[in-house]
Amino acid sequence: MRNNMNNLSGKAGLARAGAAEGSGPAGKLYTLFGFLTENRNPSQTIRKNAAWLFAGQIASRVLRAAIVIYAARVLGADSWGAFSYALGVATFLTVFSDIGIGALLTREGARSPEFRDRYLGTAIGAKILLVIVVALGVTILFPYLTNIEEARVIMPILIFVFVFDTLRDLGSAFARALERMQTEAIAQVFTNLMIVVLGFILLTKFGTSRSLAIAYATGSGLGLIGMGYALRGYLMQSIRRFDVSLIRDIVTTAWPFGLFGIMGILMLNTDIIMLGWMRTPAEVGYYSAAQKFIQLLYVFPTIFASSLFPTLTRMVSENPEGAKRLLERAVAIAVVAAIPIAAIGIVLGPWIIPLFFGAAYLPAIRTFQILMATVAIIFPSALVGNAIFAYGSERRFVYVVGIAVIGNVAMNAFLIPPFGIEGAAAATIVTQLIVNGIIWRKMQRLNGFAPREEIRRRIFQCLGKTLPAK
Repeated sequence: MRNNMNNLSGKAGLARAGAAEGSGPAGKLYTLFGFLTENRNPSQTIRKNAAWLFAGQIASRVLRAAIVIYAARVLGADSWGAFSYALGVATFLTVFSDIGIGALLTREGARSPEFRDRYLGTAIGAKILLVIVVALGVTILFPYLTNIEEARVIMPILIFVFVFDTLRDLGSAFARALERMQTEAIAQVFTNLMIVVLGFILLTKFGTSRSLAIAYATGSGLGLIGMGYALRGYLMQSIRRFDVSLIRDIVTTAWPFGLFGIMGILMLNTDIIMLGWMRTPAEVGYYSAAQKFIQLLYVFPTIFASSLFPTLTRMVSENPEGAKRLLERAVAIAVVAAIPIAAIGIVLGPWIIPLFFGAAYLPAIRTFQILMATVAIIFPSALVGNAIFAYGSERRFVYVVGIAVIGNVAMNAFLIPPFGIEGAAAATIVTQLIVNGIIWRKMQRLNGFAPREEIRRRIFQCLGKTLPAK
């Protein structure tokens, strides 16, 4: 027995030595674990955060895509359109219950760690109050916002999705301030896994939009519980530091963030809502099917921008020239990645839609091809938009939100009646080009942002690697 114990002790000692030296399987595992759980330096932290966000978002989007495809096939275009409309309204409401509190919490938590607990505790109180007000308002007003009867029936259930998602997003914002993106990623995957499992079970048994709504609400609620458990130590400490006097400062500082959130939500959901007013539930279903696939691609710039944000925020005050160069390199990478993705999607659209959604969704092909062009706009612009907050210059860009809101609604009102879902897709592209063009020019004036040379260099770099040598 003693010999066995000595052998085991020796093996454990070798494993620890190997781990310390970073050699052997144990050492490699130890090194990987450290990379994924520790913040060692800015470069490693960005890569660690990107790895977690990428894994979490991809896993979540793949899971959500699976239930979307299954639900679209089981429910058919009419019921899927009604569900998409109601869910779009619930998602649209999220921003009005936030008014930028989540984004502010991330930025101020990264800038001033000593104030994190006060900000989080006060933000929780303010957020709960806003959620109650908005939930009551939509419960009363929603029956007057649509003529789709099926959407009216399931909206009371989807209000719970709105409530749970809004509160979980606050936890994600705090995790980002701590640069613990692993917490956000794990909670996100768990939430979507629960939605998918419950969705498949309930759709298989009942096959109704109501059963799908119940799956979404239950899965989202379980995800909120998971996020609360992961942050329980911080939450208890922060709640005790709730400061009524800080509410006014938070709201005053946060509202520009909220307006930019409104702009992003509008770009994604106004089309669905206006199609629900002007066209048939089936057309809403076709548009939603095309849009869901595009939104899966939007995850890449979102991950990149979120991973970059805390580091960029610090560099803005400590090393402004370095912050500008970092942003230029990031935008160049995004452009070089976006162009081929958009081109491939446009070419393969006639095969992608029937492959995933079935022949019943063939009317969505042209809409899908039009929306694929937005990838080339959104990929780099997500980074530029995030940089606005890092520079603390969001108030200078508030009028851009007005242009986005009015422009998107006006373009939809003008193009949907004659062109239907293709008109809605075209309205999205035109509005995105105008709004993001303004944001880019403002950023150039703010910090001398000029990524053209970096973009050209990256393109030639890629061409040099792909073209055969003479």
